[in-house]
Amino acid sequence: MRLIAENLGGERGGETVFSGVGFALDQGQALVVTGPNGSGKSTLLRIVAGLLPVAEGRLLLEGGGEAFPSIASACHYLGHQNAMKPALSVAENLRFWRDFNGGGDVSVDEALETVGLGGIGHLPFGYLSTGQRRRAAIAKLLVSQRPLWLLDEPTAGLDKASETRFAGLMTKHCAGGGLIVAATHLPLGLDGAKTLVMGETD
Repeated sequence: MRLIAENLGGERGGETVFSGVGFALDQGQALVVTGPNGSGKSTLLRIVAGLLPVAEGRLLLEGGGEAFPSIASACHYLGHQNAMKPALSVAENLRFWRDFNGGGDVSVDEALETVGLGGIGHLPFGYLSTGQRRRAAIAKLLVSQRPLWLLDEPTAGLDKASETRFAGLMTKHCAGGGLIVAATHLPLGLDGAKTLVMGETD
């Protein structure tokens, strides 16, 4: 599987945010997107996810086969918001996303154990701390099988132990042939990742 961006341009509110962005990710590779606020990191991820239109250039996913015929079908998008309903329990939220996206090999209980939230799946999501909410959102990545992870500031609100745990999950995902595009201001602990700096001028 290969993700390709060619001369990509993005807009926000009718204004050009970036243009001429290109990259190619092969199976098992990660791309870390950095740059100052307003340079288009989040906009780029939303375009790749299909949440915003491509203003110029093109995006391609090669080798997805029948299982993943498009980028949208292949990706998990983890944005600034956790996309979980506060009134539902943590487990109910994860079961919804598993059923919506299609289940993988990891159960809801196993996913919660993996992110350090074992035993609290029965609690309403709204009861959790900021860091716990982020870890529960990360568990969404585990309950459904999607090869392309699109991560927008994924470690926001995490403590050091959780950051280290998540770095291991990302490394394992890539080792299994997955792809990652992550926008961040912070080091993610992804050895060998490619880097794209937004907002650079010649």
